[in-house]
Amino acid sequence: MTPQTPADFAPPGTPPTDQQLSEARAALDAQAVETVQWHFHESTGCPFWLEKKSELSFDPLTEVHCYDDLKKFPEFEDEWLRGGPVRRWVPKGLADKPVYVFETGGTTGVPKSRIAIDDFRTDYSLFSDTLPENHFPRGANWLMLGPSGPRRLRLAVEHLAQHRGGICFCIDLDPRWVVKLIKKGWMDHLEEYKKHCIDQAVTVLTAGHDVKCMFGTPKLIESLCLGLEERGTSLAECGITGIFSGGTEFTPQWTRFCVEEMFGGPPEKSGVYMTPTYGNTLMGLACSEPVTQENDYKITYHAPQPRAVLEVVDFDDTNSVVPYGETGRSKLTTLTKEFFVPGFLERDEGEREPPYAAYPWDGISGVRPFSRLAGGTTVGVY
Repeated sequence: MTPQTPADFAPPGTPPTDQQLSEARAALDAQAVETVQWHFHESTGCPFWLEKKSELSFDPLTEVHCYDDLKKFPEFEDEWLRGGPVRRWVPKGLADKPVYVFETGGTTGVPKSRIAIDDFRTDYSLFSDTLPENHFPRGANWLMLGPSGPRRLRLAVEHLAQHRGGICFCIDLDPRWVVKLIKKGWMDHLEEYKKHCIDQAVTVLTAGHDVKCMFGTPKLIESLCLGLEERGTSLAECGITGIFSGGTEFTPQWTRFCVEEMFGGPPEKSGVYMTPTYGNTLMGLACSEPVTQENDYKITYHAPQPRAVLEVVDFDDTNSVVPYGETGRSKLTTLTKEFFVPGFLERDEGEREPPYAAYPWDGISGVRPFSRLAGGTTVGVY
């Protein structure tokens, strides 16, 4: 059942029942087997994996019986996602479907890309079921304050708005240009470009379009609040009641500042409810446990199992998860008919968290750029 208010969620840290844990694990094992059968069968398989099959030391069709058997695959190399032909990723069983291509990264060199057909719609339709109705009312229009271009986020948020009966207003934002400005040290140009993006958003919010919900990255939400304040108004006065956001800069400290200073207080006081998410082109959206003043704005994410799995693994032994509360690298496995990615090591790290009542599988908190790579990471608008 869709939660109607934030209070309808179980309190943060509420453990699942043994039955919930067992059912979730059974669903994951079944999804892993079904996905591998699909991608490695000659009649439905993905050309990339059918070709890669000859290099494997085992037969995926006969030797994958559960999720843990995916450890038999070698570490997924992100270079496999750079360059073409992109059709090698389209499974034979879906070859007659219209195909999208979404890009991720690519601030230098050839960007990584993945094909998509309906995954982005499915991911965001499932996410829709987690949104509290009183803050994200059905039929409300949305503002998409984030990257445009060859990224899945714009189309995904637009689908979310349409799925909920609304219309999405999008701004034009090129994060690769932002990264170049930062690397060149052109901070005055960066400030003007950010102002250009915020001006687009303010125009939408003040044009009488009945926009009540929005997506925004942390930096852009903060800049939008300041821009509205300069104009003598606020998100609440413009009619915004529900915000979902995402990015590694979504920290407890920023959340506290945003809720208490920018919004004017928690939802029951300000009328503005914000939910953090952690997502990317490969995974979809990881939802968070409720983020409240009572739990010091701690943010714990849980992947959209069984379609995707997040594990917090040892920095050196990436087939081993770290103990609960310990720090490790984020490792992602994607398990859909459109895309199979076993064991992709993310550019993020965090702490492993125990299963939660609404999401009865492991979570991750404190998500931040992977420390051994962070020196080369430009966060930009995110």
